[in-house]
Amino acid sequence: MKNKVSNGFQIVQDLIKLRWVPEILKSIYSGNQRYTDILESIPYMSHTELNRKLSILTERKVIDKAVEGDNTYYSLLNFGNELVHIFYHLEDLEEKYFQHSHKIV
Repeated sequence: MKNKVSNGFQIVQDLIKLRWVPEILKSIYSGNQRYTDILESIPYMSHTELNRKLSILTERKVIDKAVEGDNTYYSLLNFGNELVHIFYHLEDLEEKYFQHSHKIV
């Protein structure tokens, strides 16, 4: 059982540690499904970096890519939805336990 947990943690950690992945997934989750909408929603991200990350996320079955005519749409698969849930939970933990502990007295 421990090996299964370790493997699952490693898979999630490998995705979480990639720069821009949380922002991309949260952008798609928020309704930005077209490439240009995703890019515009993430300040300072380059086209090259977005292309790389979308390829990785598609390959790892985190997101789905659908082409309709001249338009390409991205959507979260179940794994992507679970990762977004983890990202929001981590933000909640940070806000709850760490922001308040660093106040200057």
